Amino acid sequence: MARFNFQGEPPPEELEEVCSLTTTQNVISGRWKIVVLWYLSRRTRRFNELHRLLPGISKGILTRQLRELEEDGMVHREVYKEVPPKVEYSLTPQGKSFIPALDIMGEWGKKYMEKKQKEQKDSSPS
Repeated sequence: MARFNFQGEPPPEELEEVCSLTTTQNVISGRWKIVVLWYLSRRTRRFNELHRLLPGISKGILTRQLRELEEDGMVHREVYKEVPPKVEYSLTPQGKSFIPALDIMGEWGKKYMEKKQKEQKDSSPS
């Protein structure tokens, strides 16, 4: 599990901000967590559906990322007593409260990509 702690002593007036940013970083750290949260923000998903939506992720890593999100109270895992077993993942109220941050991150990413594309276009020989 990738968890980070601040090294050194931040100035007292910044300690609370550093601690809250570190907490956020600890919850969403992991290559796939942000994308998993984004897909779950759209609707409840089953494990194999998430696995198909994330090309390149192994089932073991997806399981670990989902378990960590569940431990942090961001994701709810619902197991139905059926044969074959059915498991669904959805956002908890805590996870849903992160959706505005996901939206802001998505907007930032879109602007960043547009800027990079414009820079490439401007620097390419005509």
